[in-house]
Amino acid sequence: MKYERFEDLPVWQSAIELAVRVYILTKDRFFNQPGDLRDQLRRSSLSVSNNIAEGFERGSTAELLAFLYISRGSCGETRSMLLFTERFSEAAHLKSEISNLKSLAESCSRQLRAWADNLQNSDIKGQRHLNDQVRIVYQGNKSREAFEKRLEETLRKARPQDYADEQ
Repeated sequence: MKYERFEDLPVWQSAIELAVRVYILTKDRFFNQPGDLRDQLRRSSLSVSNNIAEGFERGSTAELLAFLYISRGSCGETRSMLLFTERFSEAAHLKSEISNLKSLAESCSRQLRAWADNLQNSDIKGQRHLNDQVRIVYQGNKSREAFEKRLEETLRKARPQDYADEQ
């Protein structure tokens, strides 16, 4: 499936949910103490969705990949601060929500990793690099690959004895 807008990406939707839930969590009295834990936790969680959006809008696969890895880093930073928070007895009443948020951050990180792996194995350099000639060549290659696959399947059915050694 091809996504036209970052808002439609499942990983962006998960990431924005992470940020919203972190903002709600950090309204708790535990986060009213001196220091910048609340602000840093909010910034890191919001950074996940923001970097997905920025990378998506850049128009090149290389830049998108860079922003996906930054986003993954923000997932790790968010999880680290949640792990830090749960070590305080004063935050014991937040244990369940912290656990849920850690799981959501891990899920975002896994989705980002899978997307990045997929992009790294792609021969498309991104929207910015697409022109009519590149599109024609790309579609021609895809059509050729599909034809070759259908041809091989037809040959396997017509002459199974020639392919018996491969099984």
